[in-house]
Amino acid sequence: MAVAWQKRRFEACCRVVQEGFCEARIEACVDDASMDSRARRRRSGITMAHQSTPSSQKALMMELKSLQDQPVEGFRITLVEESDLYNWEVAIFGPPNTLYEGGYFKSHIKFPVDYPYSPPTFRFLTKMWHPNIYENGDVCISILHPPVDDPQSGELPSERWNPTQNVRTILLSVISLLNEPNTFSPANVDASVMFRKWRDSKGKDKEYAEIIRKQVLSTTAEAERDGVKVPTTLAEYCIQTRVPSQDSSSDLLYDDLYDDDMEEEDDDDDESEMESVGEAGGISGMEDGGMSTRRYDNQDDSGNEDS
Repeated sequence: MAVAWQKRRFEACCRVVQEGFCEARIEACVDDASMDSRARRRRSGITMAHQSTPSSQKALMMELKSLQDQPVEGFRITLVEESDLYNWEVAIFGPPNTLYEGGYFKSHIKFPVDYPYSPPTFRFLTKMWHPNIYENGDVCISILHPPVDDPQSGELPSERWNPTQNVRTILLSVISLLNEPNTFSPANVDASVMFRKWRDSKGKDKEYAEIIRKQVLSTTAEAERDGVKVPTTLAEYCIQTRVPSQDSSSDLLYDDLYDDDMEEEDDDDDESEMESVGEAGGISGMEDGGMSTRRYDNQDDSGNEDS
């Protein structure tokens, strides 16, 4: 295809010579051909890049499906945009019997392209007063820090991000941090001082608790706008929140990415099972209406070995 195009371009330049055009026009033709060739190569590279699915998208699709099938208590997870797997919206329900009881706190998780080798960022959209949350809503927690050796941070390498972590461990760490702040390296120094006063006074110093209570009450209106019922009892909180899918596009995408792999694995498992059973010997098959059952001759129906 490219050779035929260049041949036509060369013939056009020859006609330019035959018609008596100047050398500048010929050079212009050659330059145009080179530029068009480079442009086509760039477009081809972009097309190939779009056709290949990054491994991070596959990992995020698997995690999203897992969290939809088995949600984490106290969380409601959706995509900011259906076509964007790298931006998630997370609603956090305040745990009962804590200062955050009855709260509805919205946040965003933004994933890097090289996830899970690099950690995502976790930012609260709801205004939060907490020792480990910056003024802009960014959460300061060890599990979200890049896996680099930083002796001055006071964090052990094992406490930082590593590729074995996932969204589920992040959510559990965040909810734990809300109830048990780390005051040794606070992101909000004023909130840290206030929290220590409240904790050390065993609740007698109510300034910290009052600020949290006002923030919880301010989230009620937003929950009503979103049509979300916030759990207020332990029984309601422990019910896993399933988010109904808007359409089947996510399921189709998941099936396209993984159904082939799953079928191959199932076939391999079936073959290995047949081989192992054949080697064991003594297998009898009974067929009834196309359905097949198997029984080991050296075992009775209860599963106990014959004497």
